[in-house]
Amino acid sequence: MKQTNKDFKTGSATRAIFSPHPQRTQGDVHYETTVPTVTDRLIQQALLQVLQPLLDPTFSRHSYGFRPGRSAHQAVQAAQAYVQSGRRVVVDVDLEKFFDRVNHDILIDRLRKRVPDAGVIRLVRAYLRSGMMDGGVFWERREGTPQGGPLSPLLANVLLDEVDKQLEQLGHSFVRYADDANVYVRSRRAGKRVMAQLQKLYGRLRLTVNAAKSAVASVFQRKFLGYSLWVAPGGKVKRRVADKAMATFKQRVRKLTRRLGGGSLEQVVERLRSYVLGWKAYFRLADTPRVWKELDQWIRHRMRAIQLKQWRRGKTGYRELMARGANPEVARIVAGNIRRWWRNSGMLLNAVLDLSWADQLRIPRLC
Repeated sequence: MKQTNKDFKTGSATRAIFSPHPQRTQGDVHYETTVPTVTDRLIQQALLQVLQPLLDPTFSRHSYGFRPGRSAHQAVQAAQAYVQSGRRVVVDVDLEKFFDRVNHDILIDRLRKRVPDAGVIRLVRAYLRSGMMDGGVFWERREGTPQGGPLSPLLANVLLDEVDKQLEQLGHSFVRYADDANVYVRSRRAGKRVMAQLQKLYGRLRLTVNAAKSAVASVFQRKFLGYSLWVAPGGKVKRRVADKAMATFKQRVRKLTRRLGGGSLEQVVERLRSYVLGWKAYFRLADTPRVWKELDQWIRHRMRAIQLKQWRRGKTGYRELMARGANPEVARIVAGNIRRWWRNSGMLLNAVLDLSWADQLRIPRLC
C-alpha cells in the first residue's frame, strides 16, 4: 500500500492500456476506451465509494446517467412527459469529444468546492493526469478523463452539474444522461435562445458544442438514448426504437444467423438469445407491439432457412418434415426446392416449423 500511495502521488500508478477491441465510432469521430490496471481500478473504486454518497445527493434531479437508483429508462420517460405536456421542440446538444476535452483545472476547482479534502483532491488529480500506454509508448494526459474506469462518470457529473443548475434556475425542462442533454421548449425561437445559452454555459467549462450534431428540431425528428417518440391517435405521445438502433439490431441479427456461419442450430440459437434478450430488456419501453411481432416473424424466418440449409439434401428434408407431421404434399414441394432456403422458409414451411418448433429450440421472442 505504501508503494501504491507513492505511485499515486507522482501520478504514475493510474496508467491505462488501450483496449484491443475495435474503436467505438460516431460518424467520423473515434473514441478509445482505456483499460485500467487492477491496482488502478481498486483505488478508483475505493474513491468512488467515498465520493458518490457525498456528491450524488447534490446533483440535479434532471440528471440520470450513472447514478444510483436512476436509469436511461427514467430519462426517456421524463423526456416523454415533457413532450406530452406540449413541448414539441428539442434543443439536442452534443458535446464535441467531451471525455477527451475535460479541463483538469476546472474540474478540480468544482470538485474542491464540494469536497474540501486535500488528500482526496490530490488522488483525483493524480488519476486525471495518469498516462496511457499505446503500442509500448507512454502518453501523458493533459486533458480529459480516462474512459473505462469507475470514477470517470462521477467526475463528468460533477462538471456538468453546473450547467444543470443554471438550466434549473432559468426554469427549463430538460433531461441529461451523462454528456447527452436535451432541453424541451414550445417553439423553435425559444429553442434557438436556449442553444445560445448552452453554448455560453458549456464554453465557461472549456467545452464545445458540436454544431454538426446538435440541433433545434422537432422532437419527432430526433432520437434520445436509442428511442424516438411518436403521436398515437388521440394525441398520446408514445415511444419506439429509433431508426438507427433498429438498423443496428437487424444488422447484428443477420450476422448471428448467417446461413454460412457454421455451427449447429442450437449454437446459433444460444448466440442469438444472448443478444436479443439483452436488446429486448433495454427497449422494453417501446410502444410498438406490431413491430415486435414482425421482428419475431423475421427472426423465425431466418432460423427456418438455417434449418433447411443444414438438411442439405431433398431426401433428408422430406424425411425430417414427415417426422414432424407435415402433409406429404407439403413435404414433397419443400424437399424438391430444398436449396431455395429463404423462399421456402416463408411459405409452406411455416405450417411445420411453427411456433412450437421455435419455442422448443428456445428461439428468443420479443412479444
